[in-house]
Amino acid sequence: MPDRPRRPRLRRALLAALVTFAVAVPVSGAARPEAVPAPAPTVTGPLRDASPAALEERYAVSRSDIRAAGRAAEAHGDLKRADSLRGMAAAGRQFLSFDGRDGGRSVEVVGELSSARRIAVLVPGAGVGLDAYWRLRRDARALHRELDEGGAVIVWLGYRSPATISPAALTTGRADKAAPGLRALVDEVRAVRPAARISLLCHSYGSVICARSAPGTAADALVLYGSPGVAAEDARSLRTAARVWAGRGGDDWIARVPHVRVRVPFVATVGFGADPVAEEFGAEVFDAGDGGHSDYLLRGSRSLTNLARIAAGAEPLVASR
Repeated sequence: MPDRPRRPRLRRALLAALVTFAVAVPVSGAARPEAVPAPAPTVTGPLRDASPAALEERYAVSRSDIRAAGRAAEAHGDLKRADSLRGMAAAGRQFLSFDGRDGGRSVEVVGELSSARRIAVLVPGAGVGLDAYWRLRRDARALHRELDEGGAVIVWLGYRSPATISPAALTTGRADKAAPGLRALVDEVRAVRPAARISLLCHSYGSVICARSAPGTAADALVLYGSPGVAAEDARSLRTAARVWAGRGGDDWIARVPHVRVRVPFVATVGFGADPVAEEFGAEVFDAGDGGHSDYLLRGSRSLTNLARIAAGAEPLVASR
């Protein structure tokens, strides 16, 4: 009779592979592609006024900045980036801010922020950016349709997202740098829409950023989905009054990521620790359906329905027995 698989041995093997990858890739000299140049954006300052006129003025400034970045990308010969930016600068698009440098940063509003009673802030994970921004736009529109009247979605691409398979995606470094910007956005939105319900919808590596920004957040809900872990032992460690939710699709490969955190001398702490959907983590687990890692906001999915319900302040639908 063949030996039964031994879980501790498998866990050690996965951990060894994780650590080896984190150390070996930088030594091999791997480098990210050269950043596409872009001009410095117009300085607009914090969001202080959510009236329709003030927002439209801000959107117009960002539209001009996006077009300038598009011209720079075209002159550089990056036609893919230039094409993506043309779409982002189209009439009717609503960007609170945009910076095309260092891979790009942007904050887009889908819906009417000036009158929104329910505001969902999408915080994307690894492997996203300006070149394939249409995916974020598609997901935001799907969520906005599900929220219906009185809802708005803010797509927060406020950091340089790591490649999905990269050492940066295995540590909290990018999240630590990004968290203050996310916290500032939530504070600004709360100041201009004090009565609105604000929910942070945090996908994959984005859940690490949300966790880093959680202490004292002005958000009402913190939703971690497709998460590798958030570098915290449990929900209580997040030190937030926001209601903490967690979900994972049935076909999401992230379930196979080992939930460990190990200090690699002279490198970094690798891994993100406890599984947010585990009972001992203490989050409220919602039914995220049977989809894969990139399927949470697909139209008609159970995950989209429940993410929208949480953002609206309703209880998510439970799985049928």
